[in-house]
Amino acid sequence: MPGRSSRVVFMGAITITLATAGLVIGQDKPAKTKHGFKDTPMLPGGKWHVHDSDRPLPPVVTPGTCGTRDEPGKPPSDAVVLFDGKDLSAWSDDRGGSARWDVKEGAIVIRAGGGVIRTRQEFGDCQLHLEFAEPTPPRGDDQGRGNSGVLFFGRYEIQVLDNHDNPTYADGHVGAVYGQFPPLVNASREPGQWQTYDIMFTAPRFKDDGSVAARAHVTVLLNGVLVQNHTPILAPMAYRALAKYQAHGPKGPLVLQDHGNPVRFRNIWIRELHERP
Repeated sequence: MPGRSSRVVFMGAITITLATAGLVIGQDKPAKTKHGFKDTPMLPGGKWHVHDSDRPLPPVVTPGTCGTRDEPGKPPSDAVVLFDGKDLSAWSDDRGGSARWDVKEGAIVIRAGGGVIRTRQEFGDCQLHLEFAEPTPPRGDDQGRGNSGVLFFGRYEIQVLDNHDNPTYADGHVGAVYGQFPPLVNASREPGQWQTYDIMFTAPRFKDDGSVAARAHVTVLLNGVLVQNHTPILAPMAYRALAKYQAHGPKGPLVLQDHGNPVRFRNIWIRELHERP
């Protein structure tokens, strides 16, 4: 090819000419900057080129660490720590007073009759991590065994329950969007063992007239196993009913339920998520 290098590579019975195969060599390199390109196609929206050298780099976050049976892991560097094993200062009761649960051996323990606890800070779209352990020896059955719940905005519930060898109705199972969508699988550990929830929650959006522009969605991993995959939340939590959305603000508290069972919680942290610039 005139004016271009066309080095030939022999690979067995196959002969490939690098230039004609579309591989640029020699002096025919594209216009490359230090960390990207400016002569590539534009992405939809007309702001950035493919591999654009001017596109802002993502912020650096130091990852957390994995926990063990006896010790919780550490949160990532940009997380809001809601419980670090010491006190309930990040939480209140449902009236804004002091949270009336117990702290024992580095864990929050539900105190029967203490009522729900809620975060003093409010959150919208978020990534939540918490670890929980069901009472041992187990007591009760069905919904009466190790029952609690994680409620975003105090409304949208992901169920906490001891479902190790304990059947119950499907949409009340641990990992369920309570009353709406059962988990994809039962990934429960035995009572007494620490279990992990990693939950990605997208808050609902409302129109100016209060109608729903977009429902809430949730992705849930229980003990590292996907049990909800970008599942739509049909409505706020309700027992034996299907409630309706009511317009609310862009942020709300995280709530943990009291159903009278001494479920333990530890290593609770949350990361606020923001729309991509």
